[in-house]
Amino acid sequence: MKDEHRKRALVTGGAGFLGSHLCEYLLRSGLEVLCVDNFYTGTRENILPLLTHPNFELLRHDICLPLHVEVDEIYNLACPASPLHYQSDPIQTLKTSVLGAMNLLGLAKRLKCKIFQASTSEVYGDPHVHPQKEEYWGNVNPIGYRSCYDEGKRCAETLFFDYHRMHRIPIKLGRIFNTYGPRMHPNDGRVVSNLIIQALSGKPLTIYGDGNQTRSFCYVDDLIDVIVRFMNSKNEITGPINIGNPVEFRVIDLAKEILKITGSSSPILFAPLPSDDPKQRKPDISKAKTLLGWEPKTSLQEGLQATIDYFTSHERIHTSSIYH
Repeated sequence: MKDEHRKRALVTGGAGFLGSHLCEYLLRSGLEVLCVDNFYTGTRENILPLLTHPNFELLRHDICLPLHVEVDEIYNLACPASPLHYQSDPIQTLKTSVLGAMNLLGLAKRLKCKIFQASTSEVYGDPHVHPQKEEYWGNVNPIGYRSCYDEGKRCAETLFFDYHRMHRIPIKLGRIFNTYGPRMHPNDGRVVSNLIIQALSGKPLTIYGDGNQTRSFCYVDDLIDVIVRFMNSKNEITGPINIGNPVEFRVIDLAKEILKITGSSSPILFAPLPSDDPKQRKPDISKAKTLLGWEPKTSLQEGLQATIDYFTSHERIHTSSIYH
């Protein structure tokens, strides 16, 4: 029999990198967790330790199709987040963002429950404003190779606020900036996993462009902390709220730090910059600080060490081609 006093959370994309960490966090917090994933990029390995937990349930399902479940809150993290994966089937990526949002918002409407949307810094495109504030509308190419993801997430944001205005659904919209940590897919094509795998395998570290483009890297534990804080905040705090690390690093400096920590003697190889690759990424997290009392705690060096340890222990030495 279900414990009537135990909150039940739905996590879509729950077998993915971020989703598996969120499921684990929620279980530790005493919630029941329904993990939904179609295993397009998520893996059973990510949630293997959770499968025997009495408060954990796994459902294989694609959120492009309606979902009929009973839960108290919804976290929507379902969508490939790396260019390598979301560009491999751009139409499905767009469907996941748009149809998936509609299906989950319909569920939230029926259940009258809170719903968190994992949006992205990609809604800002290649920004003309630096650092990026939530009020900035972005500079996005609507017909490029990255558009299936960028515009899909922008459309999902529109849906969330229209459902909120029309049906008073309590929404929580977080714009996630670059996140890294254990359980990243070794072949997801993103810069941190790319460079770590290349360094550990003794292959050249691939830098796209001249390496002076910047990113802001948030360790996964810090990101999960702010997502849960956001969900537990007052209903009037809807977002969008930037969630990420405001400390900015050049990609070339990231590569040098990875070489230093791994002790690798791999050379650095420069390659052409992918289409529509943003030159700068840095969130203004003033709202997260003020409204949620949050800011990241993990330094890049600490986070990289934990991530490198994970890849070393799992012997995931592969290479990939492009990064986010």
